Amino acid sequence: MTIDNTQELVLNMGPQHPSMHGLFRMVVHLQGETVTKIIPKVGYLHRGMEKLAESRTYAQFIPYTDRLDYLASPHNNWAYVQTVEKLMNVEIPERAEYLRVIFGELARIASHYIMIASTSLDFGGSTPWFYFFRDRERILDLFEMTAGSRLTVNIMRIGGMSAEPPEEFWPALQSFLDDMPGMIEEYYGIFFGNEIAQARLKGVGILSKELAENLSITGPCLRASGVNYDVRKAEPYSIYDRFDFNVPVRTGCDSYDRTMIRMDEIVESVKIIRQAARDIPQGPIMAKVPKVIKPPAGEVYHRVENPKGELGFYIVSDGTTKPARVRIRAGSFINLQALPIVGAGWKIQDVIAIFATLDAVLGEVDK
Repeated sequence: MTIDNTQELVLNMGPQHPSMHGLFRMVVHLQGETVTKIIPKVGYLHRGMEKLAESRTYAQFIPYTDRLDYLASPHNNWAYVQTVEKLMNVEIPERAEYLRVIFGELARIASHYIMIASTSLDFGGSTPWFYFFRDRERILDLFEMTAGSRLTVNIMRIGGMSAEPPEEFWPALQSFLDDMPGMIEEYYGIFFGNEIAQARLKGVGILSKELAENLSITGPCLRASGVNYDVRKAEPYSIYDRFDFNVPVRTGCDSYDRTMIRMDEIVESVKIIRQAARDIPQGPIMAKVPKVIKPPAGEVYHRVENPKGELGFYIVSDGTTKPARVRIRAGSFINLQALPIVGAGWKIQDVIAIFATLDAVLGEVDK
């Protein structure tokens, strides 16, 4: 039975953390349980990162980048230091390049673990959460062995890496890679094969290929909508052109494929790490760079394939120790454009799942 002429309900969701993945707020207009309109409200975590960068030296800003996508901090370090290195025309040692790839891909796996675990938890599946967090701990242990920190890893420097992994790092890494096939089988059994998860995600929140392209969506959300685009292949940076890996693409355009593609990418990240660990050469991990960084006057833009989408840094140098202008292109911020469009017309419980599969982290959205 359809009930007409019901009064519209305006519901505030957030900015508390549960289900909002940080300090995100959306104003949801409801007709019964059907969402008619979504107004995203961002900025509750705004810290003025770009202006902070302009008031710090180039090296001093590196730890601040950890606080952007704090679930994949090595990628933020990587994007920033590579931008400065590009500006200075610095060539970093081979061993440092391989270590950056290893740490970057480990961070990608850890980030995707949290995305899948959070999606499950957002619609009541608490058991998968523990499985994914159990295995993520092993990656954080690897970070801690080398950098002394687990979340805001802060291991990359302008010119290379800040630390060499200890001897126990390599057997622990190999053990993690060897256990991955069994862990992936568990993930499919505990979550992706669950009929409730499939019912909540399949066919829900369609983000069409055309809409994704028009909104400049990037990362797994774009590839789950049938677009074969990955910065590591489209514009290879670091040494990604040396590795044999595929770019997973799915065509379902729904919440299920946006979740499943993270699993596909975990498999490819494992392949990259195996090759990097096998081929890593001996040698220094830092280039000879001046103690006081003063890039020549000019401007540069550099981008990397962050787990959430394309992350880019635009830096203008005036020849001093501090950048004249810094602009951050955050993938999560751009991807959130899709929420009001994709979420409209679904039930309120579906919007929670749709928002989860867009995988926004508010440190990167608000900056």
